[in-house]
Amino acid sequence: MTRQRLIGTTLALALVLGLGAALVGGALPLPGRGDAKGGKPEVALEFGRDEVVQPRHASMPQPLEFSGALVAPASAVLRAKAAGTLLTLSVREGDRVRAGQLLGRIDTAEADSRAAEREAQLGAARAALAQAERTHASNERLAAQQFISPVALEQSRAGLNTARAQLDAAQAALNTARLSLRDATLSAPIDGIVAERKALPGEKVSPEQPVLTIVDLRELELAGRVGTHEVARLAPGLPVQVQVEGLAEPVAGRIARIAPAADPGTRAIGVAVVLPNPAERLRAGQFALARVTLDDRVERLTLPAGSLVDAAGQPHVWLIEDGVLARRAVTVGRRDAAGGRVELLSGVTPASVVLAARYENLREGAKALVSDAPGASVAATRASGARPASAH
Repeated sequence: MTRQRLIGTTLALALVLGLGAALVGGALPLPGRGDAKGGKPEVALEFGRDEVVQPRHASMPQPLEFSGALVAPASAVLRAKAAGTLLTLSVREGDRVRAGQLLGRIDTAEADSRAAEREAQLGAARAALAQAERTHASNERLAAQQFISPVALEQSRAGLNTARAQLDAAQAALNTARLSLRDATLSAPIDGIVAERKALPGEKVSPEQPVLTIVDLRELELAGRVGTHEVARLAPGLPVQVQVEGLAEPVAGRIARIAPAADPGTRAIGVAVVLPNPAERLRAGQFALARVTLDDRVERLTLPAGSLVDAAGQPHVWLIEDGVLARRAVTVGRRDAAGGRVELLSGVTPASVVLAARYENLREGAKALVSDAPGASVAATRASGARPASAH
């Protein structure tokens, strides 16, 4: 029994000494040293300086967009001023005209006859006035010799005044007839281009009937509408970039007018943007989108939009804090699509170190550091299994 106990004790001692030697030499892993899979030490993720970013304060001008159709404010409708048959109309749609240019003529036969009648009436009124003047002069001489009574003289004077009034009425009627002759000619009221022809030669026209529509395209307006909650930030004179359908480049304009009241049905307020169009490339009726950039007087904490990750509708960022990765939910404010930045209302500080791009397979609590060596993150992410989220 003593010999067997001695042998057992010797074997146990040898086993303990062997295990200790294996632990000291690294043949077996110690608890807490290495990972659970292969016993290899954890590799820290290394990111280059260009792959991390810190939030910075910056202003974020806010864009405001509204759309509408282009209209020509300088337009005129040429109307017939006299009744009759349209004899000639020398222009068609698209023709350019000048102010005062003769464009057409209405049949003046009826107006000519009326004018001749008024001239004859004027001649008769003049003859009647001459006769009344001679009669009254004779009556004055007779009254001086007391051959007629004062009442007869007053009647003679009244007849003279009546003849004079009839002459004035005949003259006015003749002037009106001559105006009708002048209205029988159709002249362009403004410089511009014929947009629509509403009558054809040979048709019977009546007074105030539209014959032509003329537009001046040298200056157009965008008639847009803006919500009541946005219009307070606009003012006449603000520069506007207008993208017109069919044009590759936007056109510079400015806000000309803002309506004083909102439309009761849409609760929107009309805004007119004036667009110089000296080359007449634009046409009335084209659809256009106006973009106004409103200045921002507030310095906001911002990050590049590419550093945000959206999971289940909650935006978050990855930070490097105390040598490890940390996932932090953030609250987003304004977005600047043109500058590619977003405003952060909470979740980060100006001292935070944020991953500038999206990566997959990142693990919160994993070791991470920022290295000055180029391409450091490529080797580190391959070793850890994380990779850039190129799909985003």
